[in-house]
Amino acid sequence: MTMNEPDMGEQAISKVAEISIKSQLDEAEELDVDVRTNPVKLVQGEVDSIAIHGKGLVMKQDLRMEELEVNADSIGVDPLSVVFGNVELTKPTNASSHAVLTEKDLNRALSSSYLLNKLQDLEVSVEGQPTKLNVRKAEVRLLGEGKLSLATEIHFPGKEEELSFSVLAIPYLDANGNRIRLEILSAEGHGLTVEFAAALFENLVELLDLRNFELPGMSLQLKQLEVKEGVLELEADTQIRQLP
Repeated sequence: MTMNEPDMGEQAISKVAEISIKSQLDEAEELDVDVRTNPVKLVQGEVDSIAIHGKGLVMKQDLRMEELEVNADSIGVDPLSVVFGNVELTKPTNASSHAVLTEKDLNRALSSSYLLNKLQDLEVSVEGQPTKLNVRKAEVRLLGEGKLSLATEIHFPGKEEELSFSVLAIPYLDANGNRIRLEILSAEGHGLTVEFAAALFENLVELLDLRNFELPGMSLQLKQLEVKEGVLELEADTQIRQLP
């Protein structure tokens, strides 16, 4: 066995953590958990590192993530929990994570019953004037060079016609990294002002909260996003409160 290969104890702990995470997912095409420690440190409640790599992870509400990597160092664990088939942390651990969502993943989320229910009787406010509407359909295209397009079909209660509207925009993070905002570059459609379109799509992006893609027991603080053709890549500081 080389120095880079995990020993049997590390393999056993890694498998326990992997099974635990899988139990919280609807689907996982690939999932690998790599825990590094040694028997002396484990008895003392210390783990050198945990690395999680997953592909095709489907969370609750049918939210899918193409790829996720989480890396954490110097973790405190309850050694007795491992004996009983669990890996319990003694304190929250800071980690770094990298996530990839495809255009298909985002549109899958936008067409999910979970999100479509939230898009009915959606209240959009422009200059303090609220208006309610129903979003029939929404679609995103990731164009690369930091740009995306969003198209939607909306219906105002009490009216027969449906309106189609689309925008070309650059997404960016707010100062706290808590949400994604849009810089509207252009808009197309009839019957809606650019100001209304901006408010509508800000609401849409807010509902498509990427924190919904967090694994249970982990919270993300987004620090960087990059739009490439067909994919959205995210870097985040992650706090692991508990392995799922």
